[in-house]
Amino acid sequence: MQMKAAHPSLSELVDRLQASGRYVLTAREAQRDTGLRRDALQKAARRLVLADRLCSPREGFFVIVPLEYQSAGSPPPAWFVHDLMAFVGQPYYVGLLSAAAIHGAAHQQPQEFQIVTSAPLPMMLAGRARLRFVVKRGVKATPTESRKTDTGAMAVSTPEATALDLVRYPKASGGLGNVATVLSELVERLDGPRLAKVARSEGERATAQRLGYLLDRIGGGGVSGELARWIGKSRARVVPLRPTRVIRGLPKDEKWRVLVNAEVEPDEGTG
Repeated sequence: MQMKAAHPSLSELVDRLQASGRYVLTAREAQRDTGLRRDALQKAARRLVLADRLCSPREGFFVIVPLEYQSAGSPPPAWFVHDLMAFVGQPYYVGLLSAAAIHGAAHQQPQEFQIVTSAPLPMMLAGRARLRFVVKRGVKATPTESRKTDTGAMAVSTPEATALDLVRYPKASGGLGNVATVLSELVERLDGPRLAKVARSEGERATAQRLGYLLDRIGGGGVSGELARWIGKSRARVVPLRPTRVIRGLPKDEKWRVLVNAEVEPDEGTG
């Protein structure tokens, strides 16, 4: 009589998955493959989390931590963000400061991994890494490119979409001064016609006006010509540079129709 193969322990399953090059595991998959009941699986998972063998940024979703990343408590978010967002069931792309760094604008490494998605999600922790989510309408329409990672690929906003998002979400981007700093490094990756096309498709003229003004401030006017022509033809209304209360008597940039209610200077040492 043929004996039924014994189920692996959770630790053995984790080792097998890592050996095959996979670094994520859901609770449902773990229960299926180990045969453990839910409470037993939770206990086994807690032991592996305490041993820095697993981390769990989201309930029911585990990330396998290889030896070289045990001191950090997690491999880089790029290793698992695509699988995490598939598990959550929301569209996404890596954006803002994280995307800018991937495109080479890394004057200061972002303190968190920023993900743009369609509905609110709480901040998640994976070891020492913080995953911050920004909600955007029409996230699926934002131009992205696929970037290879050590474990597969992830979606990242294009340089042009990244530039617009940095201005659209100044608080998440560290304020307008930091946005100017990042743009001064990102500008070399921007294509003028593509930038105008993305701005038109997203339909946020105010964001495009603020971006155009900032590009001129950092010496990136060479890529803003198409954007300026679109703003000029659209008869855009005047908008404040910083989207807060407008104070009368402030200077106005006629080209971009921007009321300059904030002093913006990129950090020293940027290009």
